[in-house]
Amino acid sequence: MYIIFLLIGFSVSVAACFLGAFLWAVKSGQYDDDYTPAVRVLFDNEVSGTKQPEPKK
Repeated sequence: MYIIFLLIGFSVSVAACFLGAFLWAVKSGQYDDDYTPAVRVLFDNEVSGTKQPEPKK
């Protein structure tokens, strides 16, 4: 029975370490995307078959 409590404690501590690493990565800007907005204009996202309204002159 003692080993079950030991394994639960170990798994909670490992999960807490991964959560801490994830929060550190988010705060330090590891998930900021600087590349995609620069090339987004190059991709055509129009759905075929739909007609977009013409701009007013």
